[in-house]
This record gives sequence, structure tokens and C-alpha cells, in this order.
Amino acid sequence: MNRKHFLRQSFLTLPVLSQFSLSHAPSNNQDPFVVKAGQSRFGDNIKFMGLHPNDLKISAKDSGGQLSVFDYTGHAKIGPPMHIHFEQDETFMVIAGKYRFVVGEQVHELSPGDTIFLPRGIPHTWIQLTDFGRMIYFLQPAGKMEEFFLKMNQFKEPPSQAELDRIHIEHQMKLVGPPLQL
Repeated sequence: MNRKHFLRQSFLTLPVLSQFSLSHAPSNNQDPFVVKAGQSRFGDNIKFMGLHPNDLKISAKDSGGQLSVFDYTGHAKIGPPMHIHFEQDETFMVIAGKYRFVVGEQVHELSPGDTIFLPRGIPHTWIQLTDFGRMIYFLQPAGKMEEFFLKMNQFKEPPSQAELDRIHIEHQMKLVGPPLQL
């Protein structure tokens, strides 16, 4: 193929190629929105472990399934059991307090302003080290975390280990160990 023909064909295919790259972006025909402090996107009162506000700020419904954003406020030195996300990466940004994260074999202590990225497929957990703490965290893609938290909020008493295992698997996660202790 000669250079002139190659260049002409390349320029002619650019509009077609640009359509392919745009087609991977989520189709999102809604207006911008604001979720006020202390509120959740759809007014749900989601509590982590039944006590701590875990407000949904951006939903999978807003992002074509690409992103969920939560605002967690902790009032106790607790955290989730060691677990794995099969299909989501997580990013946590500490706003207030101090946290210890265990990711695989690594241990990290985070303070306000610090951010940690947790790739999917790696066992991880965290524990709040101070009496008060706050984190903003992102899941990408969104997966089924919103549904997971809504399901867990339905329990009036702690579920059995078998129930917890089943619910985690249904929501693209697996429990692999206990929570951290101070």
C-alpha cells in the first residue's frame, strides 16, 4: 500500500473508530445532582454493621454500573472481616481519624488526606484506630455493593456464618478471615 492511499484510508476511518471508543462510555442522559452531607443518594439509611452511617453518594445507576461512591462515618474501633472482591477495585480516602489497612501481606496506617488503592482479588480489611473516623470510598466497577449493604441492613440480628458466606458470594465477594482486632 502506498503512503497516500494509507493516509487517505486512515483519515476516512477516524470517524468510525471514534464511534467505537465512545460506545464504551456509559450512556448517561441524566442531569447533574448534589447529595448533601449526612444524606444518601436515594434517601436510604444504610448503616455499616447496623451502627455507622455508610451513605451512598454516587450510585451504579448514575454511572452505568461503572462506579459507586460511599461516605463512611465510624464511631467505634471496628472494621469488616478479611474479604476479597472478585470484580471490583476499591479506593479509600481518609477524611478524619486513623485507620489500619491489611492488603495481602502488607499493613498500612492511614491518616487524614491519605488514599489507598485495593486491587480486586487481593484479601483485605481495615480497622478504625480512633474513636471517630470518616472515609470516602469508591468501587469500580460498581458491582453489587449497594445491594449488599441494603441486604445486610435488613437483618435485625447478626446473620449466621453460613448466611454471611452466601450473601457475600451472591454479591461478588468472599469472606477469608476475621476482622482485625486492636
